[in-house]
Amino acid sequence: MRVTREQVQENRRRILEAAGRLFREKGFAAVTVAEVMQAAGLTHGGFYGHFDSKEDLAAQALAQTLTPAPRKPGAPPDLARFVAAYLSAAHRDGPGTGCALAALGGEAARQPAPVRRAFTEGLEARLARMQEAMPALPEGGRTAALAAISHLVGALVLARAVDDPALSDEILAAARAALSEP
Repeated sequence: MRVTREQVQENRRRILEAAGRLFREKGFAAVTVAEVMQAAGLTHGGFYGHFDSKEDLAAQALAQTLTPAPRKPGAPPDLARFVAAYLSAAHRDGPGTGCALAALGGEAARQPAPVRRAFTEGLEARLARMQEAMPALPEGGRTAALAAISHLVGALVLARAVDDPALSDEILAAARAALSEP
C-alpha cells in the first residue's frame, strides 16, 4: 500500500512531536528511537525514511520545539502574563510540554554540533521574541532580554531540581517578583 505525501508529512509531524515531548521529559540519552516511534503510533522500521539518525531527529525535534508559536495578529506582547505562565507550578510540573531551554539546556551542551546548533538558533528566536515583549529599551535591549531569559530558565531549572516543594514554589515566586520589578 502506497503512503500519500500528506500521510508522510503527518507521520513526520507526529514523530517530531513525540520526540520533542519525550526528550523534554526524559532527556536525549534516555529516549530510544523505538520509544519515539511507538509514541508516534508508528513502527520502528519507518524511522529511517524520515531521519538519518537519532542525532538528526534530536536536532530537528529541538528546532521545532524551540520555534516560538506565532503571535496573534495585532496582539501586543504581554510580558507579565508570559512570566507568570513560565514561572508557574503547571509549567514546572509539565516538562514534556514546557520549555526545551530549561528541560534540555544542561544536556544540550554535551550533544553533537547539529543539536547544539538547533539549541542556539532556538535561543536566538526566543531572544528576539523576548526583545519584542520588553518595553522599549535603549541599545541594551538585547542584554536585558538575555538577562530575563537567563533568569526565567535558571529559575525553572532550580525549581524542578529541588526535592522540597516549598522551596520550589519559593524559587518561582522570587523569580516572578524579580522580573516584575521595574
